[in-house]
Amino acid sequence: MPVGALEGLLQTLKGMSITFKYLFVPPVTVQYPEEKRKAPPRFKGRHYLRLWADGTERCIACHLCEIVCPANAIHVVDAPNPKTNPISKSHRYAADFQINMLRCIFVGDCEEVCPVDCIVLSDDYEVSGYTREELIYTKDMLLEKHPGASGRDPMVKRGDGRME
Repeated sequence: MPVGALEGLLQTLKGMSITFKYLFVPPVTVQYPEEKRKAPPRFKGRHYLRLWADGTERCIACHLCEIVCPANAIHVVDAPNPKTNPISKSHRYAADFQINMLRCIFVGDCEEVCPVDCIVLSDDYEVSGYTREELIYTKDMLLEKHPGASGRDPMVKRGDGRME
């Protein structure tokens, strides 16, 4: 038997040993809608626009997330913040904020560049829809229902753990 054929046979047996190793291991089945797997710690999933602890919007409409997005999936329209009933803590706020989830590639650049830690990518991996319009997330869909609803503490800045 030639040396090359013997080496090929050994490599085939080595590959088959992996198959036989897992042949008698019971499969791991997750009952998906009822049970959900925990995402890995650095997983980047659904976007949220965070609120301050007092309920005002964090977004100051700086357009940095829109600029840095490599897929051009973010669209921000800014407007002057009303003096009587302020929406944000800045002189401007995001009147319209959209993320096209069909274009988003979930790299997290928008999260990293945000100066007020407004936009975050959560560990929620259930992003689906039947039409294209359902997958263009509007500001109403992105805003937290209450401060901390995204899973992030509204009093702690990302990365350093210090109070704001």
